Amino acid sequence: MSWARGDSDMAGRLQPSPFLVKGLSPTLRAAMTTPPHSLYTGSRVRAAYAETAGMYRIVPEAVAVPENLRDLLDIVDWARRTGTPLTPRGAGSGIPGNAVGSGVIVDLRQRMPRVLEIDPAERTAVTSANITQAELNTAAAAHGLRLPPDPSSARWATLGGMVACNAAGARTVRHGPVRPWVKGLEIVTADAETGWISRDPAAVPPLAALERFDRDARPAIVASADEIRRRFPVVRKNTAGYGLDHWLDSGSPVDLVIGSEGTLAIVLGIRWQLAPVAGARTGLRVALRSLDDLEEAVTALVACQPSAVELLDGTFLRLLRQAGESVALPDAEAVLLVEFEREQESAARGAVGDAVRAVTHLAMEIVTAITPEEEHHLWSLRHAASPILARLPDDHRSLQVIEDGCVPLPRLGEYVRAVRDAAASQGIEVVIFGHAGDGHVHVNALPDVTRADWRDRLLRLYQDVSGAVIALGGTPSGEHGDGRLRAALLEPLYGSLVVDLFRRVKTAFDPVGILNPGVKLDPQHSPLAWLKVGPDADPLPEDIAAGLREIERTGGYAQSRLVLAGEDPGVIR
Repeated sequence: MSWARGDSDMAGRLQPSPFLVKGLSPTLRAAMTTPPHSLYTGSRVRAAYAETAGMYRIVPEAVAVPENLRDLLDIVDWARRTGTPLTPRGAGSGIPGNAVGSGVIVDLRQRMPRVLEIDPAERTAVTSANITQAELNTAAAAHGLRLPPDPSSARWATLGGMVACNAAGARTVRHGPVRPWVKGLEIVTADAETGWISRDPAAVPPLAALERFDRDARPAIVASADEIRRRFPVVRKNTAGYGLDHWLDSGSPVDLVIGSEGTLAIVLGIRWQLAPVAGARTGLRVALRSLDDLEEAVTALVACQPSAVELLDGTFLRLLRQAGESVALPDAEAVLLVEFEREQESAARGAVGDAVRAVTHLAMEIVTAITPEEEHHLWSLRHAASPILARLPDDHRSLQVIEDGCVPLPRLGEYVRAVRDAAASQGIEVVIFGHAGDGHVHVNALPDVTRADWRDRLLRLYQDVSGAVIALGGTPSGEHGDGRLRAALLEPLYGSLVVDLFRRVKTAFDPVGILNPGVKLDPQHSPLAWLKVGPDADPLPEDIAAGLREIERTGGYAQSRLVLAGEDPGVIR
């Protein structure tokens, strides 16, 4: 049976909602004459999918919840024929607006089949896109294996979402982001075709998207190789635009789809390379007297070959104290959390000693962590970051408007100073934390949203910090992707020639433009449109708005949005 579900369960009929979050467009109403399976148009479901972990609220016109590949292909084919925009979505933990949209949200997590297969001999795994990294690593650990990239959202973010953003995390300084760990991808293209793409140039599936790419985009990319290499920033993380630099090295379409945020294809399955679990871990906490010493301290610590070097600035430490965290914290301008992974415990202990000697002259306090219990206690500070920021009162909401800049490590100190100066000039408090060992820190703005001009101040902060990160040879998108927030920054970052190449790639893969339009390329609105805070935010049913706020406060992104809307999360038959 196939029908569109409105506020009534009556098959084949769309019932008007008593709470009209937003009316359906004439285009989508016309398309409803042949709706795909499991398409929800009721106002409560649409409201439940209006937000993700970031600062946006965009009420979609419908939500599709496929239960198998056939359903998904039908949805994509219907969208292709009707010109309906699709936004693929996993757990909804994305930040820059890459999993919200005004068309149809495609929930790939809720009902699609789950696959998790480990090959211990080959140290590989095959998973569906709706498995989480935590689930994969739990299964792999039984064989002494793991997937090393370590995003803080690993407990709830889906692996498909991690591929879509080329996710990274704290341990990128040693293990790199997701990209080098992906051996192959099962994709669904905008032509409603499916196949596995791999890193073997000879194993190319007969997909129309790849044929168009070879004909219409490849020659121009190859001819512009020097300009591409010149314009791409030399940083440890970069998810801005499409990975043309990596494609030039590999020739594999895998490197185009990774980090494409659902704009080139929908990721259905992943073949992973795994690594052995760490034999031993140790760490230390370094309290710095001054942020002016940050660059020197991080450079010295990175020379000791850590697996992670994380920064918590003084503002974050103050928020920790205010939140009542039961940790003795120094009154420092910044704290660095450092981790070492080694095969032998003696080597891990030795690395701590080397690090202590390297930064003693810069530190007001050093605390070492040798046992697993001490390590867990040390890192509980870092893991508390996002939940504590999400629990701030509504008049000082944490907004991730400048949250993903990554610069060359020797420019990290300049970047942090530029952020602080820009924030001070706008009278906006900011929290700086994250992956200092990669030259990559997250910056959450805490504007007073009761001020009449808070939006103008926030926009100027966005412009000033974005300009600074590009001027320092960095990227505004380190690991979270461009989304809707940073799509307008690709031209200042790369120049018109490279952005034109991005458009060629997009057109080859998605000629009708149905996959996540407005994400990465050709932004449709200001980066501060569609905010979830302020008087212009789309109204939602009170209970759903409260439920979404609770998900944000607690990191509960594994919660079913169908359940939140009062729908049966099970499979429709």
